[in-house]
Amino acid sequence: MKEYGNEFAEFLYYTPGKIDTDGPVWPVRAGRNAAKPGYCVGPKSIECYSMHFVYDGEVLLEHGGMQKTLRKGDIFCLYPEQTYTYREIPGTETLRMCWLAIDGDEADRLLELAGFRQQAPYVEQAIDRGVRETLDSLLRLIRSAVSPAPAPSVSLGLRSLLYRLFSMLADDAGHPRGAEPHDWIRECMAYMELHATEGISVQQVAALAGVSRTYFSTVFTKQVGVSPVGYMIKIRMEKAKRLLRETPLPITEIALTLGYPNLYSFTRAFKHYCSVPPGIYRIRQHGESGKDFQT
Repeated sequence: MKEYGNEFAEFLYYTPGKIDTDGPVWPVRAGRNAAKPGYCVGPKSIECYSMHFVYDGEVLLEHGGMQKTLRKGDIFCLYPEQTYTYREIPGTETLRMCWLAIDGDEADRLLELAGFRQQAPYVEQAIDRGVRETLDSLLRLIRSAVSPAPAPSVSLGLRSLLYRLFSMLADDAGHPRGAEPHDWIRECMAYMELHATEGISVQQVAALAGVSRTYFSTVFTKQVGVSPVGYMIKIRMEKAKRLLRETPLPITEIALTLGYPNLYSFTRAFKHYCSVPPGIYRIRQHGESGKDFQT
């Protein structure tokens, strides 16, 4: 970051190409700063939407005759052709922010899904690790776009990251705890049910959803009531119980069918889940006749 009159800052500018403007939303500029005492911006208006992520400290936002104090973890957005002033609150921790300005036909709708309104252009406590990681990736990609005509890979990468960012913010903005799982979580559950016996990892499922592993695990656990790892174990064990009850397959074959490398690892996992080894479970389901089944 470079030193300026009232801050240390990095300013990044992006010139959208045709791939960008053919899409619904694209970045215009981004940056980050550490404010000096007396930091103040405005009154001013802009021509795009500018999201400001408060990483540390406190900032007073003034708009439409109203004031709002925002703190670490909050986000505020400047809307086009609206007048705003924002300033550091004296006596608080150094104000550090990251910002991202966007444009496009769908920008307003995406912001609304994330919880922003022109009358109340902020969301509180919306910055988590996944949001910060996605912002860092956005800034790195914009920083790499040194040419006025961005490469297709840059344009597509930025579009993907923007949607990932808004998917995270939209999740935080709606759907209270205990609601039905989001559509994308249900899709991930269906994928896990189909492929849990094929050795898929949580990282692979998170990549399918287009989010970080940490964010995926957090949202999945909150929505489903069990961690992704626990959910895949449940899928395997319920299939194991069905095969033990309904088929004469040897237990070793069941273990390999469910993706376990050997009988020992399957037996240990099954006993941990069901409190009894698979052989005993089969006997209890079928009576003494279960003793005739192979292991």
